Amino acid sequence: MSQPPTPHSPASEPADPELSYEQARAELAEVVQRLESGGVPLAESMKLWQRGEELAGICQRWLDGARATIDEARSAQHGPHDELPRTGDES
Repeated sequence: MSQPPTPHSPASEPADPELSYEQARAELAEVVQRLESGGVPLAESMKLWQRGEELAGICQRWLDGARATIDEARSAQHGPHDELPRTGDES
């Protein structure tokens, strides 16, 4: 898998631009449903798991890009030295 774009670059989109966040999330939900349903042969399960990992990465890059955009906007509005409260998981 290729390196994700830097969060502050104008192209803060995932390496696979054909998939939007919503498309990747929907496909990931389908993959999870198929894996959880059971009855899938091992080889197919492994392929589904790998695809799920790819899709999760795409979703995470979209979310990281959105977070970077929000952080940039907040910094521009409040100045770079202001402490801004953050919510959620900040890992």
